Amino acid sequence: MIEKGQYYVLKEKAVPEVLLKVIEAKRLLDSGKITSVQEATEMVGISRSSFYKYKDDIFPYRETQKGKTVTMVMQLDDKPGILSVVSRVLAEHKVNVLTIHQSIPINGISSLTLSADLLPESGELEEIVNSIESQSGVHYVKVLGKE
Repeated sequence: MIEKGQYYVLKEKAVPEVLLKVIEAKRLLDSGKITSVQEATEMVGISRSSFYKYKDDIFPYRETQKGKTVTMVMQLDDKPGILSVVSRVLAEHKVNVLTIHQSIPINGISSLTLSADLLPESGELEEIVNSIESQSGVHYVKVLGKE
């Protein structure tokens, strides 16, 4: 049974289109260019009732990800220099690494868990994750939590 108030993090492709349109309508209203819910919902192509049903339950993840501690886990090939590559990407994004733990490799693969402080100048978390994942020898990066 799902507890009331429980949160989930989803990639955009897993979010139903109506919820993405609610986010867009909220963005239009917040910008001040559109002043009525009716006009915003017409522009994005949803009903007002859909907007009111979901408006308090959906928000972009990026709104609260800067200046926060993030814990990530990644799977890496066991090859010399891969940890340096990950560290270089983090440094390029001005991410402050707080803790780091790499497991003993099994079958040529190791797990790396790290906690880092995202600063205002670090950029978007999604961009950082994509930069790490694009490196040779990195199998995946998953965000475990954010405070």
